[in-house]
This record gives sequence, C-alpha cells and structure tokens, in this order.
Amino acid sequence: MQLKKLSRDLLILMLGSFLFALAVNVFIIPNELGEGGVTGVTIILYYLFQWSPGLMNLIINALLLLFGYRFLDRQLIVYTIIAVLFNSLFLHLTRDWSIASNEMIVNAIFGGVLTGIGIGIIIQVGGSTAGTTILARIANKYLDWNISYALLFFDLIVVFSSYFIIGAERLMLTIIMLYVATKVMDFIIEGLNPKKAVTIISIHQDQIAERVTLEMDRGVTVLQGKGYYSKEAKEVLYIVITKQELPNLKKIVKATDEDAFLTIHDVRDVFGEGFMKLSK
Repeated sequence: MQLKKLSRDLLILMLGSFLFALAVNVFIIPNELGEGGVTGVTIILYYLFQWSPGLMNLIINALLLLFGYRFLDRQLIVYTIIAVLFNSLFLHLTRDWSIASNEMIVNAIFGGVLTGIGIGIIIQVGGSTAGTTILARIANKYLDWNISYALLFFDLIVVFSSYFIIGAERLMLTIIMLYVATKVMDFIIEGLNPKKAVTIISIHQDQIAERVTLEMDRGVTVLQGKGYYSKEAKEVLYIVITKQELPNLKKIVKATDEDAFLTIHDVRDVFGEGFMKLSK
C-alpha cells in the first residue's frame, strides 16, 4: 500500500510540475506576462538576459530549500525536491511549445487555471514548488495563514517588482492571472465537496428542527449551550447542508422565529450519512 501511494504521489507531482511548466512556456512568457515567486524572478531574468527559466528555477530553489528544510517536515522536503526537479525539467523540455492565441485576457486566464491546478495538486499530495510556496507553508504552519492566500501575498511582492519590465497593462493581466490561479488552487487544495454548516439559536428550536427533518430530510444535532450574561441554558441546532439548500433553511427559520440567531460557515469535505462515504 505504501509503494502504491508513493507511485501515485510521484505521478501527481510529475503532472502538477508539467502543467505549471506548460503555463509558463505556453501562456506566460510568449505574452510577456509576469509571475510570482521564484518563477517570477526567473521570468524577469529571462526577459532581461535570456537566461534559461528551467536552470534558474533549479538554482534559486536549491538555495531556498537549504533555508526551508529547517521549517518543514521530511516528506514535504523530499516531495518538494522531486517537484522542483520535474518542474525544471519540464520548463526546459517545453520551452519551444506554443499555442496560436492573440487574446491576452484568454491567455492570462488559462495561464492562471493551469498554474492553479499544477501547484494545487502538488500541494495536495504534500509537496510544493519551493520558492514562495515554502514561505507560504511556513506561514501556514506557524501563523495559520491560508496557503493559497499566503502564496498570493508573497507572489504579489515579486509581481509588482516586474512592473518596470512588463509595464502597467501586462502587470494588470498578471494580477488577473494570479487571482484565477489562487481561486483554482484553493478549490483543488480545500476539496471538491463544499457544504454549509449552520448553527441556530432560537426559543423555537424544536419547531425548526422538526421542519428541517421533515421538509429538508436533513439531520439536526442539538448542542447544549448557556448564555454568558443570562446564564440561561440554551439548545443550539447544528445542521450541515448543501449550498443550494441554504435559501430553504433560511425560509424555515424566518417563518418559525424571526428573532433567531443564525450563523453560516463554509465546510469542506463532508463525510457521513447523507453525504460522501468516508474512504478507507
């Protein structure tokens, strides 16, 4: 089983590295766009001196890995080294690839999609593309930052530095591309099964729970709570539903108790009865 998982992870690391390299060589460099992190630095060096992005990617990331290994676990370091090697290789092998498209906004969007998928699946199996991804991982580990948005923060620092080379218009397109990449990456990392968790505090909790059970066919969990100031015992309803079911639930709560206190939270990867089965 361990060998099977390792083989699967290696294939995913290879695929992610290939998609990321494809985004750089097919959509970013031909349209003179920028990028974030180490890749952004290598692209700037390519624009200025025609230095190979693949070679520069390998050299700079090797230096960063020497710094980052102290903050990251062993598997992450190993997987990151593998991803960096694959990424540098594919950046070299696909350097002459191209696509016939002169639509800058389309190229920026597709560059963002491929970048987001590539980095997303690498991170999902426990690796990274090094560079600012190492900084994002450190920020996630010690500051509890969301990986995708931490990566966006560090990448924007590099992106804005490229303004003096690529100009204002391409800088704006690069920001659009990075935003798309972040959203796609977040979707890949956080899961494909988003749901809503709803907590409800009401004096008519029994009626709400009954209607949710009968009309929506959803389970309701009753939690015991207590008001801090009033010291009164309260029953809190906890319900997990799909995004599409949320309007119906709001209608039920409003019709039953307009003064109910309701909070809604984003939930990902819900397993159990009525949702996905928990895999072994």
